[in-house]
Amino acid sequence: MENNNLKRVLSNKDILALAFGAMIGWGWVILTGVWIQKAGTLGAMIAFGISGITIIFVGLAYAELTAALPRAGGAAVFSYKALGANGSFICTWALILGYVGVVAFEACAFPNVIEYILPNFLQGHMYTISGFDVYGSWVGTGVVVSIIITIINYRGTKDSAFLQKILVVIIAVAGIALVISAPVTGHFSNTMPLIRDGWSGILAVTIATPFMFIGFDVIPQTAAEINLPFAKIGKTLMLSIVMAVLWYVLIIFAVGYLMTNQQIASSVLVTADAMKIGFGGSALAANILIIAGMAGIISSWNAFLIGGSRAMYALAQNKMLPASLGKLHPKYNTPSNAILLIGGISTIAPFFGKSMMVWLVNAGSFGIVMAYAMVAISFVVLRKKYPNMNRPYKVKNHKFVGYIAIVLTVLMLLLYIPGMIFAEWVIVGAWVGLGAVFYFFAKKKHSDFGTNIDLSEIASPLILTEENCNSSFAISTESAEVALGK
Repeated sequence: MENNNLKRVLSNKDILALAFGAMIGWGWVILTGVWIQKAGTLGAMIAFGISGITIIFVGLAYAELTAALPRAGGAAVFSYKALGANGSFICTWALILGYVGVVAFEACAFPNVIEYILPNFLQGHMYTISGFDVYGSWVGTGVVVSIIITIINYRGTKDSAFLQKILVVIIAVAGIALVISAPVTGHFSNTMPLIRDGWSGILAVTIATPFMFIGFDVIPQTAAEINLPFAKIGKTLMLSIVMAVLWYVLIIFAVGYLMTNQQIASSVLVTADAMKIGFGGSALAANILIIAGMAGIISSWNAFLIGGSRAMYALAQNKMLPASLGKLHPKYNTPSNAILLIGGISTIAPFFGKSMMVWLVNAGSFGIVMAYAMVAISFVVLRKKYPNMNRPYKVKNHKFVGYIAIVLTVLMLLLYIPGMIFAEWVIVGAWVGLGAVFYFFAKKKHSDFGTNIDLSEIASPLILTEENCNSSFAISTESAEVALGK
């Protein structure tokens, strides 16, 4: 895949903010109370610890492969090396569904938050979809914010990363303030019962929580734009996962310590109400927390727009999608057409109301978990096929890690499938159909479909130096292919 035109502009802080911001999102503001009610404070914390371990195994596979194959597209490259062109297309197309689903979801989630803040926000009734009244003010807010975020991404990766760092700082400040206030203002008695409904309660939360960690895989998508030694990319990816696990566990602790069961049950925005209690009933403190939640929406939105556009770019570069999606903007050096396509979908999403939020995120999560399973399989296959491939970040006990990652992701997929409703399967089916059209059209049009990566030198002993990593554009594409172990 010809990624040599992408510029390495992302620092360690940039990619850490991208991944962490993608994993946090809005869920911690509205769902913490649900988790506590199902499993208890300690039970919910244990559940996130268990699901965090699951994601860590998958993350280890991603970390090794990202450092070894630091090219735009991430999973597209990993699966191509291990499973060939067909496997790469299936894996990446499933992943793009997830990314597009999250971006479109956030376009609907943002006006939903504004609705909580402004009592008279809903104005200009338009129509009703699945029981939800769609208002002009609701749609307009989602559309305008979607256009703004799309423009920011269109104008450059560095601009997007700068926005992401600001958003993550806002989220972190509010979250840390909430956690600090808990032992000062809260009471241990509020956490009783520590575990609710035993292991069944813990399992109920554990099944749902892995999807809160989706987002660390944005780092592999932007690997061709990261200006770091390859080994450090893998370490940063793992750090982002650990940070997200700690974040959710600490937020659960704070809410459980600050609020009684009755308060949690009657609250609409549990985490905001916990913040209010933590600061002596301050409405300002609650609003600050809500603002942090809004920052979480935009940070997740921004990160998945970046990741999704790079995945499309990677497939297009390898002649698996229309060539226009593989074009870089002559001035901003971004995959502008891919960004506009995903941004356009997110701009349309608010017109379908709240129901579309649930449908998209569930269908998208199905695609992402499928991609995770295929990446885990690729990790195992590449260890067998290319044992001498240069791996700057090398996972120990790779067989154990790889097979555990495969088992856990397949279990996640099997547990998730029964909960999907007809509308969500329609979205998945439509996406599969669209992918089939692209696949057969590209195969017919391009005789070199999916053959832009030369595997002959994958076991090459040549190693790219740190200096070359930071200025890889000084060498030819062919040399880079060899140096990266391709």
